[in-house]
Amino acid sequence: MQDIERFLNQFGVFGDLAADPRFQALVLVVLSVVIAKVADLVISRMITRWAQKTTTDLDDRIVEMLHRPIFLFVLLGGLTLAADLLALEGGIKTITFGVLGTMAILIGSGLAMRVSRLVLETLGQHRDRFQFVDEGTLPMFRNLSNVLLFGAAAYFLFLVWGLDVTAWLASAGILGIAVGFGAKDTVANFFAGVFILADAPYKISDFIVLDTGERGRVTHIGLRSTRLLTRDDIEVTVPNAVMGNTKIVNETGGPTEKERVRIKVACAYGSDIDHVKQVLLDIGIRHEGVCADPEPRVRFRTFGASGLELQLLCWIEEPVLRGRITDALNTEVYRRFNEEKIEIPYMKQDVYVKEMPR
Repeated sequence: MQDIERFLNQFGVFGDLAADPRFQALVLVVLSVVIAKVADLVISRMITRWAQKTTTDLDDRIVEMLHRPIFLFVLLGGLTLAADLLALEGGIKTITFGVLGTMAILIGSGLAMRVSRLVLETLGQHRDRFQFVDEGTLPMFRNLSNVLLFGAAAYFLFLVWGLDVTAWLASAGILGIAVGFGAKDTVANFFAGVFILADAPYKISDFIVLDTGERGRVTHIGLRSTRLLTRDDIEVTVPNAVMGNTKIVNETGGPTEKERVRIKVACAYGSDIDHVKQVLLDIGIRHEGVCADPEPRVRFRTFGASGLELQLLCWIEEPVLRGRITDALNTEVYRRFNEEKIEIPYMKQDVYVKEMPR
C-alpha cells in the first residue's frame, strides 16, 4: 500500500485520495490494463519477429495463441493485487480470490490444450521422424493429454478454493481400485494399446496375419481394440489385450513392403531340368506384376514321389497383390508347360491283375 501511495505522490496526488485503498485498487487495475497491452505489443512484434526467423511454423502458431491469454493473465494479476489492497475478509475474500484463480486456471488449461493439440498435429505431419503419431494414434494421444490437463486443472481448482486435496485423492484412489476390478478387461485393453503404440509391432495400413489365421490391413488402432480389413472386405475387431499376447506376422514390415511369393510346380522324371528352369524363369521375368529387383529365381527343391519339385520365387510390390499375381503365375505356368510339352505329374496308381478268376 505504501508503494502505491509513493507512486501517486509522484504524480501530485496527495491527501486522503492517495491513502484510499479503493482509489489505489482502481489505479492498479488501470496500470494492469496498460501493462497487459504493452505485453501484448511485445509478443506481437518482438517475439513474432523472432519466431518468423525459424524454419518451422510451430512457434509462429504458438505465439498467435499467446496474445489473448497473456493479456488476460496480466489483467487477472492486477485484479488480484487490487483485491488484496482492499483487504477483503470472510466469504467475500474467498469468493473473490476463488473466482480470479478459477478464471486463470481455465484460461491456462484452454491454452495448454490448444498447444498440446497443435504439437501433436505437427508431430503427426513428420511421420518419418515420429512414427508413433499418425492418423490412428493421434486421437488417443490427444485424449490422454486432455485427461492429464483436466486432472491438473481440477487439482489446482481444489487448491484455489481451499478444499482438502488429500481426502479427494484418497477417495479417488479407492474409487479407482473398485473401477479397476470391475473393468479389468477394459484397463487391460487400454494398457495393451499403449504398449502396442510404444513398441509399434504394426501401424496403420500395415498388412498383418494373426496367429488365429486372420489376414488383413490395419485400419484403426484405438484405446480398446485394433481393426483389420480382410481381403473379403470384412472388418475384424480384435481387443488390444489379445493383440498384445498373440503372434503377429507383419507382411509390410521390414526394409520395404515387397514380399516374395512361391509358385510350387513339379515336372515328370525324365524332363530336361535346365529347360524347365528356364521356362519358369522366363515366366517370372515377363510378368508385369513381378519386381525386377530382386530378380525372379528358380530353385530345384527335392525329388518328389511323382516328379521333380521346383519353386518359382518372385517378389511383388505389396502383400495385397499376392493372391492376384499367384493366380496369374499359376495360369501362365500351366499354359507354358502345355506349349513346351512338359509333363506335370500327378498321383496315379497302376493295378496289375495277376490272374483272372475261373
